[in-house]
Amino acid sequence: MEYTPKYIRKTLKKTISEISSNPQSFSKNPEKDFSRTRKLPFEKVVNSVLSMSCKDLKCEIMDIFEFDKNLPSVSAFVQQRNKISSNAFETIFKNFTSSFTKQKLYKGWRLLAVDGSDLHTPTNKNEIASFYPGSNGQKPYNLMHLNALYDIMNNLYVDAIVQPSHNSNEHKAFVSMVDRDISTLPTIYIADRGYESYNNLAHIQEKGQFFLIRIKDTTANGISSSLTLPESAEFDVSVVLNLTRKQTNQTKKDKNLKFVPHNCNFDYLPTHCKKAIPVKPYSLSLRLVRIEISENKYELLITNLKPEDFSPTDLKQLYSMRWGIETSFRTLTYTLGLVYFHSKKEEYITQEIFAKLTMYNFTELITSHVVIRQKNRKHHYKVNFSASVHICRSFFSGNISPSLVEALISKYVVPIRQSVSNPRKMNSKTAVCFLYRVA
Repeated sequence: MEYTPKYIRKTLKKTISEISSNPQSFSKNPEKDFSRTRKLPFEKVVNSVLSMSCKDLKCEIMDIFEFDKNLPSVSAFVQQRNKISSNAFETIFKNFTSSFTKQKLYKGWRLLAVDGSDLHTPTNKNEIASFYPGSNGQKPYNLMHLNALYDIMNNLYVDAIVQPSHNSNEHKAFVSMVDRDISTLPTIYIADRGYESYNNLAHIQEKGQFFLIRIKDTTANGISSSLTLPESAEFDVSVVLNLTRKQTNQTKKDKNLKFVPHNCNFDYLPTHCKKAIPVKPYSLSLRLVRIEISENKYELLITNLKPEDFSPTDLKQLYSMRWGIETSFRTLTYTLGLVYFHSKKEEYITQEIFAKLTMYNFTELITSHVVIRQKNRKHHYKVNFSASVHICRSFFSGNISPSLVEALISKYVVPIRQSVSNPRKMNSKTAVCFLYRVA
């Protein structure tokens, strides 16, 4: 079926209504919270958080209640919001996204990129798990870490885990997202070097799925360091690694066995085992491919995709598609406003992160069906996502009719400039202080 703007909004509203029909399951005090009729019921608070932009809280409330003289105070809104647990917004995000089963595939494969991103949040020394006091004259700050799975072909976030920075663990988050992925479609998980881990590969293998990960090339602490690889600049070799916790003289001599230290997390071997008790090694079937990404510059990829299905050229193209999650993080940060939080508390911040992820998917689902007329110009054009977010947010709030949405989005386009590359800026964007918001 065709996903029209009206259907997409109806689906999101239905998802919110289903959650709101049982507020006790998503309230901190089920017996007390939202038990009385108030100016700000559960559903209204949820809709308000989803429709927030980059203004300060009092201006957001004015916009949401359309300058009604009886609009609630900032204090009243915060008190009602405090009753809602953050998993309400996570549930809305997941249920809404999973409602759209019609997906674009890459030659029959679902492509999921995984990555993490640090989010600067308003400074709050009381949130110990995310607080950094600063050093060498640096101001104190707080960091939250967003781990996400991103559907490259459909430009949608399909899962996410938010962690305070001091407690963040990308490997653990990745394994959790892989294990709870219930899709039966053949899936390729694409990741950068930070996800090089036997445990990650094993979890994907146990799901019967596939991976494509860039790994460290011939370094002392990488997977490739223990393997005998060709000396040629480019190669494509298959190996079988048998992982074991035992380090005996016999295992040292066997080149097919790879010792996994006890302090290294691996879920498919016992942490400790006696030498006298035989333990069957865990087998990983791997393929290592070194490709040239630019002149005299090479990268090493590890995968379990078969050579007859994906050549080295295909793998190179697949890995380059991972960049989609990087650009989506930039859109989340600057366009959706993940530097314009409306609280210092980690729980409220987590609410807003999942709210922004939901609105990102809401906007993508609508704009993906907008047809841009390609006139006789130098460049092809695509929708301006920044303008689309503003239009879709107003559409969600009921300020724009369904018949106007696509027409408005198609009016704002930007050129697609091929083969344009800029140096990556590594400076992070800090949270915008509450005092410096637009009116």
